[in-house]
Amino acid sequence: MRESYDFSKSKKNPYAKRVKKQITIRLDQDTIAYFKAMAEDKGIPYQSLINLYLRDCAGEHRQLKTTWA
Repeated sequence: MRESYDFSKSKKNPYAKRVKKQITIRLDQDTIAYFKAMAEDKGIPYQSLINLYLRDCAGEHRQLKTTWA
């Protein structure tokens, strides 16, 4: 490994806008527990599992079905 590197001719990452964005979201404890248990079975982090689920919903243009008692 080198002691120093020259980045003077480096280019900005063209995919930087596509990286994930950190947000704050409030979820019920039982919802978190559900995804944590499922993530443990699948062997992936629960936040990644939630992201995959939301991406699938958005990709399929699923609409939320709500009924209020």
